Amino acid sequence: MTTLIDGKAIAQKVREGVTGRVAEFRARHGRAPGLIVVLAGDDQASAVYVRNKEKTSNEIGMAGSILRFPASVSEDEILATVRTLNADDSVDGILVQLPLPKQVRSALVLETIDPQKDVDGFHPVNVGSLWAGKEGLVPCTPRGCLRLLDEAGVALDGARAVVVGRSNIVGKPVSALLLARNATVTLAHSKTRDLPALCREADVLVAAVGRAKMIGGDWIKPGAAVIDVGMNRDEAGKLCGDVDFASAQGVAGCITPVPGGVGPMTIAMLLENTLLAAAARAGS
Repeated sequence: MTTLIDGKAIAQKVREGVTGRVAEFRARHGRAPGLIVVLAGDDQASAVYVRNKEKTSNEIGMAGSILRFPASVSEDEILATVRTLNADDSVDGILVQLPLPKQVRSALVLETIDPQKDVDGFHPVNVGSLWAGKEGLVPCTPRGCLRLLDEAGVALDGARAVVVGRSNIVGKPVSALLLARNATVTLAHSKTRDLPALCREADVLVAAVGRAKMIGGDWIKPGAAVIDVGMNRDEAGKLCGDVDFASAQGVAGCITPVPGGVGPMTIAMLLENTLLAAAARAGS
């Protein structure tokens, strides 16, 4: 029997924990942790996601707000904004929502963010710290994946883990986190030879490739833990993951649904990252 990993319930548990710690921070330091999201352009999916971030951060007592710019914004204006936020002591977390307009170089903008305020964990300093096993801010979605595995009681020590997808946002950082937990990790991708056979060796399978229902139940080792990071639309326009959920049920030991699995954890981990950044900056 396959156990469903309820991302909504676990995200709520994370938010409740963060809410209590935010109250403690406010009492100790006389201010709320501050999160600023920079949104440029008119991408509707980004706009909805950013509004949810602002709403949730305010609900738990953080000072969350959005700086909006038109699609015509210049790179210099975005960079100047980030530098201003870097120097603002009331701001603990800076998140630049991607994608940015084509005239703005994302890599340059991300590298301009103060690493101590980089709550997305994308700055090269934080990337290097993650792979070196040092303290730093870790990307939200990968952190959420590990929390889901922990909440499901999945033993990672010595486990064979396969991550399908090598993006800087999910695939690479989640591989580093699994490696740090003593899993034996294979980072696979579209060019991997005999990918189905490799996936069938995994005790822990993380699907983050961005292809609807690519991974069928016959790719999954019986009893494996499956984390589906994908967010796609199927032929009927319905939300689905990278894993064919219907065929995976009854094979996987536990699995995240789409929607309701990894997605809710991303915002929950963003809130926790902002609190961690605020506490580190305040020396508490």
